[in-house]
Amino acid sequence: MKTLSMKSLVGALMLLSTPALATSTTSIPAFEAAVTAAKSSSSPGGTTILRSEIRNALNAFLYDTGGPTGVDTAERAYLTTRLNDTPFQQSLTGTAAKYFADFYELNDATTPSSQWAMNPVAQTPASLYGATGPLASSSSIREGVIPTSQNVVANQFILGEAFGSFGPQAGIFEPITVKELIALLSGHTVSGTPTVDEVEGALAYITAISRNSNRLYYSTWSCRGCGAPGYTAGYVVAAVSTDRRFVRMVNVMTASD
Repeated sequence: MKTLSMKSLVGALMLLSTPALATSTTSIPAFEAAVTAAKSSSSPGGTTILRSEIRNALNAFLYDTGGPTGVDTAERAYLTTRLNDTPFQQSLTGTAAKYFADFYELNDATTPSSQWAMNPVAQTPASLYGATGPLASSSSIREGVIPTSQNVVANQFILGEAFGSFGPQAGIFEPITVKELIALLSGHTVSGTPTVDEVEGALAYITAISRNSNRLYYSTWSCRGCGAPGYTAGYVVAAVSTDRRFVRMVNVMTASD
């Protein structure tokens, strides 16, 4: 049983700790400016805020230093007021409100300590997808369960820590829809363009975990010396169960030199 390493823990801490330049005094005004623009009559959704627009606005909390930093406690407190702001919530489309709620749940500004394992699955990706091809050959899969005794559930910090078991360090995890997941899985991999059968098989395998909870997240990564002599890059999809304790991650390499 391979437990999450100190390397992954330190990596996640570095990712989500808030540097001196990351402050709510910059992120909150940037969010408000983006929301104001999204509600203008000339915006894509008119006076209604679309999912793409709220995602762009919320990114102000994730990248307020020009790089990924995570949500701090002051930003979390502000997001709580917006979550409970009925007129604001009513200005969002249904999918935008869902994104806001998913973002809020994932980015709870906590860095819990936990002991659990993300282990490689026993079967090959091809057998799990029910098809061979570029997607299967470019995939690696791990999953694990957070014991109830830990009193911890999957959040931004935990997902970042869990991905460390693959080797590289991921960026910020973001909520993703099934439609977006299909597009992601259909994209080019280091081994070529996936087949339809692979994509459908991978989709079924991933969403089997998140079907009831609808908790799907993704992130991107790049690394030198992680599983290959030179540069590698890719994306990872995390499916989280209803109780937020079971995590399945499908990691796909998209580039290598």
